[in-house]
Amino acid sequence: MTELASWDSFYVIVGSAAGALIGLQFVVLTLTAARPSIRTADAGAAFATPTIVHFVAALFVSALLRVPFRSVVPAAVLWGLTGAVGVVYASVVAGKMRKQDVYRPVFEDWMFHVALPSAAYLILAVSSLFAPSRLAEALFGPGAAALLLLFIGIHNAWDSVAYHVFVHSTDSSRRSGETRGNEGRTAGEARDR
Repeated sequence: MTELASWDSFYVIVGSAAGALIGLQFVVLTLTAARPSIRTADAGAAFATPTIVHFVAALFVSALLRVPFRSVVPAAVLWGLTGAVGVVYASVVAGKMRKQDVYRPVFEDWMFHVALPSAAYLILAVSSLFAPSRLAEALFGPGAAALLLLFIGIHNAWDSVAYHVFVHSTDSSRRSGETRGNEGRTAGEARDR
């Protein structure tokens, strides 16, 4: 398994980055949770939770390929299962994106929350099939998948923060300004304004 040794630094970097970004995502979610709406849980399940799942998958694959297995077969089975479960999870995310009504997803959302994760997990699943016979080539699969999941997570985390800072907080401050400006008026007067 000398082929794995040459990937050592790669998985240390990707795994460390994924672990750090998981922690950072929890901080961001905590800070943006100050003013949740009732419908936020559906949007969180569709957009925030998958970001954590992708970071965890990148961390898991990175750690898995550093385990000193005597054979590549157990590692290939585990990364293949991770890929298969990930493909199913991406379809679940698509359903949650359709179901939630807090935000209307655009093309970029479908690409980064469904299409690219599906591709990464599919690469992971398919490459595991070639590991026993063509290990040197097959190892590019989990490497590409882990890196793609890391980049997807970074994009999605940034997109989420930008949405909360530039759209959600602007809408909230606009609503609170209207509320303050409407104090002392009857409900009809405030509505007609």
